[in-house]
Amino acid sequence: MRFQHEHLATPSLFEPVSVGALDLANRIVMAPLTRDRAGPGLVPGTLAAEYYAQRATAGLIISEATQVSAQAQGYSDTPGCYSDAQVAGWRKVTEAVHAAGGKIIVQLWHTGRVSHVSFQPGGAAPVAPSAIRAKTKTFVASEGFVDTSMPRALMLDEIPGIIADFRFAARRAIEAGFDGVELHSAHGYLLDAFLRDGSNQRTDIYGGLIANRARLLVEVATAVAAEIGADRLGVRLSPVSPVNDAHDSDPQALFNHVVDALNPLGLAFLHIVEGATGAARDNLPFDYAALHARFGGRWMVNNGYDRSMAIDAVASHRADLVSFGRAYISNPDLVARLRADRPLAPLMAPETLYGGGAHGYTDYPTLTAEAEDSATESKAA
Repeated sequence: MRFQHEHLATPSLFEPVSVGALDLANRIVMAPLTRDRAGPGLVPGTLAAEYYAQRATAGLIISEATQVSAQAQGYSDTPGCYSDAQVAGWRKVTEAVHAAGGKIIVQLWHTGRVSHVSFQPGGAAPVAPSAIRAKTKTFVASEGFVDTSMPRALMLDEIPGIIADFRFAARRAIEAGFDGVELHSAHGYLLDAFLRDGSNQRTDIYGGLIANRARLLVEVATAVAAEIGADRLGVRLSPVSPVNDAHDSDPQALFNHVVDALNPLGLAFLHIVEGATGAARDNLPFDYAALHARFGGRWMVNNGYDRSMAIDAVASHRADLVSFGRAYISNPDLVARLRADRPLAPLMAPETLYGGGAHGYTDYPTLTAEAEDSATESKAA
């Protein structure tokens, strides 16, 4: 039976909503966006506080994916949340967002096989459920996009350490002032790779049957919920996105089980990427409504939503929240633009997306700035 949410009235994208322990000003979410700008020690840079604070009118900000350990890194200059210096750097970010009236949670990840030996301690092979190389690339600052390295399969006795890393990073995130945590179990990274039979060919208790392949995600979610409270925890899933060589022979059955297994934990939300990330929303048949019906918490949707789609998704109860990705890079005041039905600013040059400084990061215009520029030009004319 489907869980019912707010069916006594038609909800609006722009109205407040409670999500677990969090009271949000609206249902517009800034999706996690990797920007590769962390400083030495993988500490969030000095511009990060400004970048996130500029976007604090979002009902909720989900930070860029953040490593739970040194082994978890898969791209250049992505931040961590396990060292004292990283926690101190993130505290500046969370304080800036809170001062601007916003809410922010951290997305925690372990990239697994989507990594390169240059990021691994001692130049070791990345770890994965099975020794199957991902047919994808990663970003190495000195070289650009390069093929991922051949991984090794995690030993059974190493898996408790992975769970402990997620739990520890979650605790450090709360110490850093984050309002909660999202577990990144999407896009072919470690937790997602364990889920899928295309990347998990183990024969122990973490492989084979769907329940076994889902075991690691459930154990991580259970551990993190015990550490910070399930009402401050969400999970991101991408059932049919092929990003980073992610594929499964029966995604509907797999993710039906995953949601059934997560639901008893009382999570604050699930964050669902519909279709192929950044591409077709109907790349493979999948019944998202059936998945939604299995979950009792808030339901967040993502991938290619525009204003009208987002408004309809919330009003029709197909979603409680809608997350926006690249639109938030170029529109720090996205909520105001959507509310007023104003055009969105375009992205700057592609080279500003990953790495670099303020250009293409903190220098996108707001509606107010655009109006001021227009007024100045009118006076000059």
